[in-house]
Amino acid sequence: MEFYQFTREYLDRLRARDPATVDHFCAYFEPLLRMLLRARRVAPDLVDDLVQDTFRRVFEKLQNAAIREPNCFGSFVNSICKNALREKSREGLRNDPIEDAHYELPDKVPSALALLEAKEIKELVRSILKKMDKKDSQMLRDLYFLDKDKDEICRERGVDREYLRVLHHRAKIRFRKEYKGK
Repeated sequence: MEFYQFTREYLDRLRARDPATVDHFCAYFEPLLRMLLRARRVAPDLVDDLVQDTFRRVFEKLQNAAIREPNCFGSFVNSICKNALREKSREGLRNDPIEDAHYELPDKVPSALALLEAKEIKELVRSILKKMDKKDSQMLRDLYFLDKDKDEICRERGVDREYLRVLHHRAKIRFRKEYKGK
């Protein structure tokens, strides 16, 4: 494709809406604009609208004498098309309806399956704790189920906090061994 050298006279004729010049302008820029829009993966039905919108905007700018450099006219038309595409994209984002699922509040009541799974896990933990040494199982019950204060557990067992940490660690290891054995 050969690029056309635009002149001040050409723009004046276009501004005056000379039919031959308008036809040349449309025939010259339409395939270029379509190629630009297809490269940006614009939907085919939207391409026609954007090309026509670009032409309309260019003619408006011509009437305002906004084009000072005739040799940059091709870049000017190209940027008008890109701006029209950006505006159309933003417009589409603003006008997209919100899906009905967005308005639905999540159900806070657990499902039957979740309740069943929780019940099975509780039964499994209880059975593992029954199999474990009484001291270890009581340590885990006190810390996790009864949520006792660690200082209170230390007083009941007659140990300091550092040794309680060791006992807790050992009890967890034994619990994991039983759990993995299941």
